[in-house]
Amino acid sequence: MVTQCFDQIYDLMEQSFPKKEFRGYAEQKKLLSLPPYHMLIERNEQQEVIGFLAGWEFEHFRFIEHIAVSPTLRGGGVGKRLVRRFLAQSNLPVILEVEKPEDEQQRRRIGFYERLGFVLEDYEYVQPSLRPGEPAVPLRIMSYPVRISPLEFNKMKHILYKEVYATDTGTQPLPKSF
Repeated sequence: MVTQCFDQIYDLMEQSFPKKEFRGYAEQKKLLSLPPYHMLIERNEQQEVIGFLAGWEFEHFRFIEHIAVSPTLRGGGVGKRLVRRFLAQSNLPVILEVEKPEDEQQRRRIGFYERLGFVLEDYEYVQPSLRPGEPAVPLRIMSYPVRISPLEFNKMKHILYKEVYATDTGTQPLPKSF
């Protein structure tokens, strides 16, 4: 059960993401009670969490919000297994957010998803702030198994902003600076 190993999951989240890209402990744990929110977990032989994928399932698409693997095990196939398990659970399109491809690590992360069949979209996108006082984060969207249309993107963005980020910012035009 995810709630029983949540501390391990959150610790891995802290090791894997900048603070502005995940919620505080209580807010993150509260998501476990929401029906559209799901987590897949990968454990080692000692039953320790070595990787997780947190995602959302909506009526017309699914969203991968976080995926993380223990730093000592990255590159060993854990992340690939988690993503493939998630993709195999449904035939709905899947989207996820990635950092803009501005450095080698960001380009490698995008390449990881491309090898799994995701497509880097060209749409401007900003992840709303997940913590008080933290700025919004300019990101890019990747889609699976095919590109999404501008109409689909706008609908998906609206649902993400409303359901995942609890804001109506997704209905507003993005600033020109992004």
